[in-house]
Amino acid sequence: MSQPWTLDDMPSQKGQTILITGTGGLGFEGALALARSGADVIIAGRNPTKGAEAIRRIKEQAPQASVTLEIVDLGNLASIEALAKRLKETRDHIDVLINNAGVMTPPTRQTTKDGFELQFGTNYLGHFALTGHLLPLLKLRQAARVVTLSSVAVRSASAAINFDDLRWQRHYKPMLAYGQSKLACLMFAFELQRRSEEAGWGVASIAAHPGVSRTDLLHNAPGRHSAQGLLRTFLWFLFQPVAQGALPTLFAATSPEARGGGYYGPDRLSETRGHPTEAQIPRQAMEKHVAHRLWEISEKLTGISFNAQAPTPELSGPGATTIAREG
Repeated sequence: MSQPWTLDDMPSQKGQTILITGTGGLGFEGALALARSGADVIIAGRNPTKGAEAIRRIKEQAPQASVTLEIVDLGNLASIEALAKRLKETRDHIDVLINNAGVMTPPTRQTTKDGFELQFGTNYLGHFALTGHLLPLLKLRQAARVVTLSSVAVRSASAAINFDDLRWQRHYKPMLAYGQSKLACLMFAFELQRRSEEAGWGVASIAAHPGVSRTDLLHNAPGRHSAQGLLRTFLWFLFQPVAQGALPTLFAATSPEARGGGYYGPDRLSETRGHPTEAQIPRQAMEKHVAHRLWEISEKLTGISFNAQAPTPELSGPGATTIAREG
């Protein structure tokens, strides 16, 4: 970008219907900014209390905001299908879907309701299923967008898709599992763009990451007294404010300059902080044969076939997979 992109550069979102997953942290800041800009915002989260508080805070800061709460457990495929069914009954389109909510590095292996490792199930498979279910509503709009959040963690050489043990049943390692889930998100974003172009869906798929931001993920997952939690607590000055971390996502969701198949993150200190710019794409995220295999496996695990989705508000799909945490 020729100059730093800020919220002042975000075009009016009046008339746009935008769904964002997650009620706190990046999800809250994104929803607040979008509501202030005139969008009809749907916040999708797991915790009704946290969700109601997020709505209250947004209304307090933006009294004219159009914002509603939908309850969904991204770790539960049945819950995701139920949300999609409600939306298809009450909404005639969605302009932007922001796959934001996530869970990070639980110290011991946990699973979703459907038996997937929690991070892979929540961060990736839940959003894969949600996108598939909502594709008919997205295809009804010109220039619809799907924004999927990845992480700087995918730049590690150890980040890989472990097809031999996707559920981490043998040797669970929290950070490796997190890296896999976020690499899967990035590969999904690129593969969705390729498939949209090939099928003529007219949906732009864009990836973003927040750098290193001061969210509650490190406190809520491994815990405040873990090594990661203590780092977040005592070296807080190394973490940029959450509102700043939300800028790449908001750029991807709203800017005319954001392109389908793009990947955006902060522009300074190895993409850990700053303003939105094109992010470095790790080599492993560009392996199309891996992305294709991951997609095919994901369709089987979730029971979702993107090609079977009709461009009308009619829900189809099996129904049953569990996922979520930051939401």
